[in-house]
Amino acid sequence: MHHPPPQEAAPATTPQDPATGPENPGRAAGPLSGMRVIDLATLFAGPGAATLLGDFGADVIKVEHPRKPDPSRGHGPGKNGVGLWWKHLGRNKRNVTVDLSTPGGREVLLKLAASADVVIENFRPGTLEKWGLGWEELSAANPRLVLARVTAFGQFGPYARRPGFGTLAEAMSGFAATTGEPEGPPTLPPFGLADAVAGLATAYAVMAALAGRDRTGAGQVVDMAIIEPMLAVLGPQLIWYDQLGYVQPRMGNRSANNAPRNTYRTADGSWLAVSSSAQSVAERVLRLVGHPEFVDEPWFATGTGRAAHAEEIDKVVGDWIARHDRDEVVAAFESAQAAVAPVYDVRDVVADPQFRALGTVARVEDEDLGPLRMQNVLFRLSDTPGAIRWTGRPHGADTAEVLAELGLTTPQIAALRAEGAL
Repeated sequence: MHHPPPQEAAPATTPQDPATGPENPGRAAGPLSGMRVIDLATLFAGPGAATLLGDFGADVIKVEHPRKPDPSRGHGPGKNGVGLWWKHLGRNKRNVTVDLSTPGGREVLLKLAASADVVIENFRPGTLEKWGLGWEELSAANPRLVLARVTAFGQFGPYARRPGFGTLAEAMSGFAATTGEPEGPPTLPPFGLADAVAGLATAYAVMAALAGRDRTGAGQVVDMAIIEPMLAVLGPQLIWYDQLGYVQPRMGNRSANNAPRNTYRTADGSWLAVSSSAQSVAERVLRLVGHPEFVDEPWFATGTGRAAHAEEIDKVVGDWIARHDRDEVVAAFESAQAAVAPVYDVRDVVADPQFRALGTVARVEDEDLGPLRMQNVLFRLSDTPGAIRWTGRPHGADTAEVLAELGLTTPQIAALRAEGAL
C-alpha cells in the first residue's frame, strides 16, 4: 500500500518553467504506486535502485542505523552543513531509523518486510543471517517478498565476503584497462560509474522478479554482484576474446570499429566529439572537411578499415575543425547530416535547449535549502509519468509515522527508542 509523503515538494516539472520543461501530462499516479520498497542499503548501488523505483511512485522506506546514518549524507560537497548528494539519492524516500542488530529492531524489520513488496540490502553475505533476518525469516514473514541483495562480488564464490566498492568493479570488469591513452595508465572514472550501472541493473532485476511473482505468487532473491553489470556495458569484448583471442587495448578517444571517432578542438578553444558509426555519416564528414578522395579508397568502405587509417582521418578532420569556431562546426555538421556534439560540462547541460525541452533538469523545493536543481526522473511515460515528489529528508524524520502505520502504539515506539532499537 502506498502512503503519501509527510510533505510534498514542488513537482518535478511545472508549466511555463524553462528550467524544468513541460508539465507532466495529467499528473497521474506513478505506475509503481502501491508498491512498497524497504531500502536497507548504504551509499550508492542499492539506494540508487530504490531511488529509481521511488521516482515512479513506489513507497520507499529508507532504513538507517539510529546512530550511524547512511554515509551518503556526508559524501561530497554540502551546503550549510547539508549533504547535497543525499538530496538527490534520498528523494522520494521516507526515512526511519532501526538498529537491525537489536531484538526490537529485528521485530520492526520483520513487520516492515511483511508490509512490503521489495527489500534491498547490501550488507556483506551472512550479515542479515547473523541477525536472524535472512531469506528464510523474511520470506516466512512475507512469501511474496522480493529480496534484492547487492554486493561487490555476489553471494557466493571465493571473493563473496570481501569488502568492495564500485571502483573495484570498474577495475575488474575490464573497463579501466580499456580506458585512457595507449601509453598511459588504466583510467578510473571520477564518479561512481559501476554503482550507477548496478543501480539501474538492480531496478531492472527487481521488476523482473516482481513480474515472475505475478505468475507464480512467490517472491524470490535477486543476487546482484556489482562486478557483473559493467560487463554488459562493455559489449562484445568477451565474445571477441573467446572467438578471436582479441583483447581490446587502450585507444584514448579512438575506436577499433570506426573513424573518425574522436574529440577535436575548435578555433575558439571548445571541444567537439565526432562519431561515424554509420558508413554514410563517415562519407559526409570527409566530404564536409574537403577530402572526398578518402571516400574512394578501398579501405574506407568498412569501419575497421577506417579505424586502421585513423591517424590520417583525424588529421584532416581535426585540421578543418581547428579553423572554425564551435558554433560554425556544429551548424556545418548539422547541415551535412553528420554526427557531432559539443563536449559539455555540467554548466552546459543546465543551459542546453534540448535538455531543457526534455525537462532533464528538474527544479524542486527542498525543506532545508529552498529551490534546487537535480536530474529529473530517468524517462518519460505518456500516461503515468514519474515525479520528484520530495527531496532527501532528515535522518529518521518519518520513523514514528511509519511505525504507527505498522500498528505500533506510541508507548511501544517509546519503548523501542529506550531500548536503542530506533
